[in-house]
Amino acid sequence: MKIGFIGAGRMATALACGIAKNTKFSLAAHDPSAEATALLCQQLKQQGAGGLEIVDSNEALIEWAEIIVVAVKPQVIANALAGLSAKAANPLIVSVVAGTKIETLVDLLGNENVVRAMPNTPCLIGQGVTAYCVSKIVSKEHEQFAHEMFESVGSAIRVTEEQLDAVTGLSGSGPAYVYTFIEALIDGGVMVGLPREIARALAVQTVAGAAAMVESTGEQPAVLRDQVTSPGGTTIEGLQQLEKHGFRESVHAAVKSATQRSIELSGG
Repeated sequence: MKIGFIGAGRMATALACGIAKNTKFSLAAHDPSAEATALLCQQLKQQGAGGLEIVDSNEALIEWAEIIVVAVKPQVIANALAGLSAKAANPLIVSVVAGTKIETLVDLLGNENVVRAMPNTPCLIGQGVTAYCVSKIVSKEHEQFAHEMFESVGSAIRVTEEQLDAVTGLSGSGPAYVYTFIEALIDGGVMVGLPREIARALAVQTVAGAAAMVESTGEQPAVLRDQVTSPGGTTIEGLQQLEKHGFRESVHAAVKSATQRSIELSGG
């Protein structure tokens, strides 16, 4: 399966590095920035993944590929896809552009065979999650191709297009929230006397282990939290401080604000 990337930024890199490990896919990319394509090739090499062909135009990319992944910033998508509609009638179009609706892609490319998706950056290490929706004419075969592509870098979940803005606010932007929480845990450990390298190791594994517990047990997070929280103990003291300083409300607000920004980008 030939997959072509329009754009060679962070999301394209994350997807390409995961996809390239599957030998059934051949990859090519075009980006007006030679630095971006060079960094993409470097990342692929560091990941021990397969190679990438760099082509000199989006037109050439579309003629070569069976699947086109549009991975540019939403603010430049119209310019990036300008003049391509005459050549884009055949490939499956997969967009990972935040806030860009299927109808916009159809208008720009003259192709109704579109999958719109929101992956997140842990795709770079095969631990991502991608939510996607499909246009009415996408065949089961093409949807399966897209699903396999996203599963090669983590897990894939089909949603409705109306849900994708919320997906963007939660899992698309979510890694940044988690990184901020990990950073705060590390700094908290340093504040109470731990060396930074020890605080980092403890914080990273604590977050990874807690997430794995939610996944493996199938329990609600509240149930698992209560199992850690003894009456009058240390954990309840810490939790009270999180509530006092608005931790839960801040996370809610972050997801809501990121969702609203995705809606704004889509013109909704």
